[in-house]
Amino acid sequence: MTPNENAPANPLRGEASLLVAGETHRLRPSFAALVAAEEELGPLYAIVERAGAGHLRLAEVAALFWHCLDPVRPAPREAVGEAVVALGLARCAGPLRVLIGQILRGSA
Repeated sequence: MTPNENAPANPLRGEASLLVAGETHRLRPSFAALVAAEEELGPLYAIVERAGAGHLRLAEVAALFWHCLDPVRPAPREAVGEAVVALGLARCAGPLRVLIGQILRGSA
């Protein structure tokens, strides 16, 4: 276990937390994570627009979360999808807002 493995999410760095299979995981929207998400889901700006209009699909939320999982403690993709279903979209809105805010504002 590395010293940062259990560190809480830092919203000032654009990080959020997600409960997956009973464990709290940190979501980190790194450049590599966002590029991978964009490759799968399409342009990030379109993702932000769909989210703002309430048109982001459940699969898109789960995919964005999965791509942004801290690579130090990954979780299986199915587990992330199940976590989104278990939490419900209302409780997923918080982490989603943090990630979208990071996409829009950047880390500067």
